Formats: sequence, C-alpha cells, structure tokens
Amino acid sequence: MSSVPAVVLAPPPLQARLADWKGMLAGERARLKARYLARKSCAELLRRNTMLVDRQLRSLWKALDMPASIALLAVGGYGRGQLFPHSDVDLLVLLPAPADASLAHKLEELLGLVWDVGLEVGHSVRTIAECAEIAAQDVTVQTSLLEARLVRGHRALFEKFVNRMRRELDVRSFFQAKQLEQQQRHARFQESSLEPNIKESPGGLRDLQNVLWIAGAAGLGASWRELSRRGMITREEMQQIQRHESFLQNVRIRLHYLAGRREDRLLFDHQGALARELGIADRPHRLASEQLMQRYYRTANAVTQLDTIVLQNLNTRIYPARRAPVQEINERFHVHDELLEACDERLLEREPHAIFESFRLLQQHHELKGMAAATLRALWRAKDLIGPAFRRDPVNRERFMQILRDPSRVVHELRRMNQYGILGRYLPAFGRIVGQLQYDLYHAYTVDEHILKVIRNLRRFSVPELAHEFPLCTRLMSGFERPEVLYLAAMFHDIAKGRGGDHSHLGAADARRFCRAHGLSAEDADLVAWLVEHHLDMSITAQKQDLSDPEVIRAFTERVDNERRLVALYLLTVADIRGTSPKVWNAWKGKLLEDMFWLTRLSLRGDALTAESDLQRRQDETKAKLRLYALPEGAHEKLWTQLDTTYFLRHEPQEIAWHTRLLYYRVESPVPVVKARLSPVGEGLQVMIYVRDQPQLFARICSFFEAMSYDIFEAKIYTTRHGYALDSFQVHDPKSRHVQYRDLISYIEYELAARLVKQTPLPPLARGRVSRQLRHFPISPEVNIQPDDRGTYHVLSVIAGDRLGLLSCIARTLAAYEISLHTAKINTLGERAEDIFLVTGEALKDPKTVVRLETELVEQLQG
Repeated sequence: MSSVPAVVLAPPPLQARLADWKGMLAGERARLKARYLARKSCAELLRRNTMLVDRQLRSLWKALDMPASIALLAVGGYGRGQLFPHSDVDLLVLLPAPADASLAHKLEELLGLVWDVGLEVGHSVRTIAECAEIAAQDVTVQTSLLEARLVRGHRALFEKFVNRMRRELDVRSFFQAKQLEQQQRHARFQESSLEPNIKESPGGLRDLQNVLWIAGAAGLGASWRELSRRGMITREEMQQIQRHESFLQNVRIRLHYLAGRREDRLLFDHQGALARELGIADRPHRLASEQLMQRYYRTANAVTQLDTIVLQNLNTRIYPARRAPVQEINERFHVHDELLEACDERLLEREPHAIFESFRLLQQHHELKGMAAATLRALWRAKDLIGPAFRRDPVNRERFMQILRDPSRVVHELRRMNQYGILGRYLPAFGRIVGQLQYDLYHAYTVDEHILKVIRNLRRFSVPELAHEFPLCTRLMSGFERPEVLYLAAMFHDIAKGRGGDHSHLGAADARRFCRAHGLSAEDADLVAWLVEHHLDMSITAQKQDLSDPEVIRAFTERVDNERRLVALYLLTVADIRGTSPKVWNAWKGKLLEDMFWLTRLSLRGDALTAESDLQRRQDETKAKLRLYALPEGAHEKLWTQLDTTYFLRHEPQEIAWHTRLLYYRVESPVPVVKARLSPVGEGLQVMIYVRDQPQLFARICSFFEAMSYDIFEAKIYTTRHGYALDSFQVHDPKSRHVQYRDLISYIEYELAARLVKQTPLPPLARGRVSRQLRHFPISPEVNIQPDDRGTYHVLSVIAGDRLGLLSCIARTLAAYEISLHTAKINTLGERAEDIFLVTGEALKDPKTVVRLETELVEQLQG
C-alpha cells in the first residue's frame, strides 16, 4: 500500500503566494462566521465552508500543476458537504498505480502547502485496489470512502473508484457492521452523561448519519426527504428529524467557535456561554446551562426513538425474506419478527388503554426484542392522549401498578417508557425532571437517569444470582413484602428537584397523592411518603455523626419508629448512594450504613446498649479475640489501664484487639509504632499510629498521605492517659492503581515512622489542582463550629470543594489555635467534601475566637 507522504515546506516559487492564500482563507472564514451568527443557518454554513475549502484546494492543486492522471477526493464529513468550522479536512489522493519517487515528492509538496495555508487535514494516498482492500477490513474506512466526492483531477479514475466501491459493497454485511459499530459507540459514550459528545453520544449526530449511510448503501435515499418520499419515514418524522438535526448541528458549530478548535464535547467550560449564545437566560431555580442541557437530552431521546423506527424499517427492506409468520398474543397485539406489533396501527389512538398494555406485554414476554416500527410510530402519535382523563382511568392506574409489581423486567419497561416519553406524560412531575442536570458535583447523571439507576439497584437486590454484591441487602429484600413501595419511593425521592424549596418534602407530597390515587393501602402510602421525606437521613447520620454515641442511635430509632421502615430506608439509602456516581460509593460508606442498621435494629427490638453495657460487651469480645492469638493472660492490662471509656466506645472489638496485640509489650515505646493492614471493610488500608504526642501530628500524617495521593476516609484520634497518640486511619487510593499491598504497607510503616521520629517541618501546603467541575461550579466553603449536646466536644463541620491538601489545611489551622482533634469523618461526594470533626480546646470557650477561627478556615479553604 502506498505510504502516506511526509509534509514538507512549499516550493520557493509558491512561498510568496502563501500569505495571500492564508489571508484569503482566514478572511473568508471570518465572514462565514459573521454570516452564520447573523442568519443562524447551520446548513448554509456547512455548505459554504465546504465550498470555501474546495476552492482553496483547487487553487493549490492548480498552482502545483499536479499530474492529470490522479484525483483529489473529499471523504468523510467533508465529502458529504458538511464541514464544521474546525473539523479536519479528510482527503484521499487517488492513484492509478503506486507512486514513484517523483510523484511522491510532488504529493509531499501539496500536503505541505495545504498545511501552510491553514487547513488541518487528514490524508491518505492509495490506489483503487488498496482502497478496496482496506474497506473490506474496516467498516469505518468503507463508510468514509462511500461518501467520496471529486474535488479535482481525473474524473474517469474517480468514477472507476466509485463503481468498484459500489460493486464490492455487501449491503447486508454493511448494515450489520454499522449496527454493531453503533452499539459499541453507545457503550463507549454512555457514561459521559453530564458532558455528552454532541457527535458520538447516544442520540447524537452520528446516529442520524448512521441511518443515512445505511439507507444510501441500500439505494433507498441519501437524504431525509428521499427517505420520506420512499415511505421509510413519514413527513412528520422527517420534519422532526430535521429539527433535531438542526439543533445538534447548531450546538456543534457554536462549540467549535467557542473553543476555537474542534470540540464536540459539551463540557462544563462551555455550557453556560453556549446557553447565552442561544438566547437562554437564567430562571429562578434553573440556570441557563441546565435548560440548554435539558433540551439537548430531550433531543437525544427523540433522536434515539426515531433512529429505532427508521433502522427497523431499513431492516425490513434489506431483509425482506426474514419476515416470520405472525403469532397472535391477543385480539389487539401479535408478534412479528420477535417484535410486538399492534394488529391495527390506529389501535393506540382508538383505545388508549392499550398504551400501558403494550409495555405490560413486553414485560411478560421476555422473548420480544421491542416494538415494531409501526407500533412505535403509533405510540409516538398516541402519547399526547395521556392527559388528566388517562391518568384518572382506573384501568391505566392498575396496569401501571402491575408493571411495578411484576417480579421481573421492571427497570426494562420503566426505561423504555422513559425513552419513548410515556413515563413523563403519565407522571408530569417526572416529565419535568427528564434530562435535568444536577450541578451538585457528585450526581453523575441527570435526575431521571439517577432515579432509574436507583430502581435498578433496588431490583438487583432481589436477584439471588447477584447476592454476592450486597449480601445483607439481598437478604433483607427477599423478606420485604410488596417491594413496589421501594420502587415508588425511588421514583419520587428526587422528583421535586429544581422546583425550589425542600425537594424531600415536595416529593413526599407528590408520592402521597400518587399512592392514594393508585389504591395503595394507607400503611404503604405512609411508608412511601415517609421514605421520600427522609431518604437522606440515614446517609447523613451515618456519615456525619458518632455512631458509638447511644444518644445518636436513640434519636434515629425514634425517627424510624419500626423495623419495616428501617429495612426500607436502609435499602433505599444504599441504592441511592450507588446510583449517584460510580465514584461516590465505597466499602467504608457501606460499613457505616450497615453498622447503623444493626445498631438501630437492636434498639428497635429493645436491646439498645447503654454506655456501660456496650463497654463491657466490647471488652469481652476483644478478650475472646485475643485468646485466639495465645496472648498471655492479662497481657492487655498494661495498655488498657491507659485507655478510657471513650476509646473503647469508638473502636470495634477487632480493632481494639489489633491495637492490643501490637502494643501490649511496648506501651512505653520510645519510638513511633506505625502498622498497616488491609482494611477489614474490604477496601483500602487501615493504619495505626502510636507515638508520644507531638505538635501538628494530625497535619503531619495528613501531609504524608496527601503526598501519596491517598484519600482519608476516617480518622480516629485518641490520646492515652500517659500522653501517647493512638490514632487510626482508613485510607485508600482513589485512582485504584495496581500495587503490591505488601510493598505499600512496608513503605507506609517505615516512611511515616521516620517522619514522626524526625518531626521534620511540615512541607509547604499543597494547593491541589482544581477540577474543571469546581472551576465552573465552585462551592463556597461553609464552616460551622457548635458545641455538642453534652458539652463534651465541639463539632466542626466543613463543606468545601474537594482538592489535594484540604485536610492538611484544616489541620494546620486547628493546630495554630491549639485545638485538639478527636475524630474526623471524611465524606467525599464526587467533587464535594463534607467533613465532620470532633474537637476540644481552650480557644473554643471564647465565642469571638470561634468566629475568628471559622473566618480563617473559610479564607484558607477559598485559597
């Protein structure tokens, strides 16, 4: 195959003309931009930009006196006449035979000149045979070549190339390959939810192009108008597709202009500016960027549905012999080619009850792969019939509840109903949050997608084959009667986002109305509403309060009131946290929630522990564990005499046993003792530090882990009666780098101990790089210091954007005020840190000093 020539400088005779060519190209591009911004016609801009590049390339081709025997072809987007402002100019130089040295040099001069004038090109040099060979191996290349257009050169050679490409095109193989390519692309871009790729993400421009590629290859039309004339789409569908395509093209054009380069991702950096350019203004409770993104997501949903309809129609035309005999389901529906099809295309409009029946049948018949194109069209037309009367109809209400109560495929059908716009029509409150972004820096999905992920997580708890993921959740779910109440709580828990006010209270009111209208018992309706109103309580309590404090558990028990509520809230909380983002859930949060569940259940059953009984239980369990290690009788006493009740209540028996085994023979150790192990919670490491107390100890430890780029989940800070710090840290690597834990543990034990021995000055405070999300949606730091209910400690709560050095910054400021830290609960929610510290110190007794400390912490966190 001919090699792609190197790029060289333009020959000297043409150097003088370069400035004119460059100036002309830049000037014309500027005029095109001004014309576009004035007229807002994307089709005109793409066409004129293509024509501009055509003229420039023809001038260069002529100036270099390129051989008449070869041809210059435009391929890809440039070939089909849709050249976006900063897209690459894809070129193919077509040769009758492999290039000799003279021609190769000539091509190098051409490509050098093309780059010099300011065109960014992607180029290849091939013969027709080479093109055919690579097209047979790569469907992406084949697609690009099918769009080839002659720019300059030998027309007969070009026509021979076109005939060869057409002759060797297997339409059925091409259709299958493009469908597979689309599925793989969707999987690759599925998770880029908040910053979608306007071109490649599901429902983007590439999906529309894919339809036209397949239709063109099958000879069924190369434009939406042609597909409409041939009956592949209706006139209304054609208009909808053109409207959606125009919106996506406009967004992509403006993205290119805003970024000043090829940029197809709707990054946070551009969302606000792009919304303003499109004339969208902020509203109460809704940013302009949120409104823009909601329109994008709804457009993408519509494109996906239309794409499904057209591809099914194309499939029918390309594989006419595939159509299998009709299998009757009932008098209204039958199965055709593994697809559900209405017996009458006007059925859904004539009998709106059949709308929910169609989804119910899909749920019951697992062998069905979806709806036939004609039925999807009918559904599209009929969805406007879902109004107040439809919602009040007891048949529709009962059928919707049947979908929720079915033991299988609940999530499949809810997703399908959402994709086709049915769910939002039936539940108007849900319709308002479809495609709604959550700029809180830890939800990685739109509100509707998050809700469906929470329902999916709940559903997975009921699948025995997945019991290994969350054993306790699976056990609890298997014994939970009427699990549809959990699905409804998940459906409504965030449904009031973006309205203003407390979304939990507003959502609870919506949920209660729905439950009463749909015939749920008063008990179940109360449970659903209660879950929606309190869906954050367990998470907040577990992650921000001291679970070793019996008062915390007693207060939470009073709120929960009964065991069914506790089980439901625990299941919903786990599913909710796991549904926010892949980065938010971790084993440590799972352990906190599980501990809280068991403590609350004991309390509900009347077995709540007092501080005295809990202390005795923990000590007895620890002694039992120590006996397994054959420690001498009474070996623990020397260490335990230096520990007070607070230590035992804040540490679990297995942790106390670990500390005792390591320290019983070195209670008065003159050197620091640093030991690490794999964390019992199943993720990260647990690190124990035992050292005579020293200034800025917590800051020094934090700096060490920050230098390793490790996150701290929790820190338990304790000072013994004889002045030793006995601290325990839960840490993990957020990047999940593959390391040998034995080597890592050895490194931590040696290096951290060495630093504590030397008490070296603290390194300069690390000011970690602020993420793009935080740059565009900054979190104003919040610092609050209040005495706890007993007056023993002060509770320092900090909310700030997460970054490297955050804990060190807090630790150094506290040390400067001679404030002692006792417990730190570190809660990271995506880019948002919500940390709680229990502290003591003389400075906290003076209200003016407290205000000064709060102010200084805010200033430090803003820096």
